[in-house]
Amino acid sequence: QVQLVESGGGLVQAGGSLRLSCAASARTFSLYGMGWFRQAPGKERAFVAAFTRNGGIVYADSAKGRFTISRDNAAHTVFLQMNNLGPEDTAVYYCAARNRGVYLRVNDYDYWGQGTQVTVSS
Repeated sequence: QVQLVESGGGLVQAGGSLRLSCAASARTFSLYGMGWFRQAPGKERAFVAAFTRNGGIVYADSAKGRFTISRDNAAHTVFLQMNNLGPEDTAVYYCAARNRGVYLRVNDYDYWGQGTQVTVSS
């Protein structure tokens, strides 16, 4: 079992930045593939960014050039740095952990955090 706890969400003006954190309970944290998703009101949960099995990083088109995913295995934490935020980025952001190589779909992930709200005002 892996417990994930997100933090760092909040209200920010358009053009601002936020850094989300996700703390994991697993001592085998480094073995899990980690990703970030978001869910806007009335929409399905959508992929934002993830580490691939071989250590690469993949971003959704909406995140490229603005968001950066990183991880600190010693601290069992994954981060999502978000810059130049816009109202379209308003959503609940979730981190997730998986045991498998694929990473783009919600069903690829085995463990989820409770989410952290990000609200961007125009």
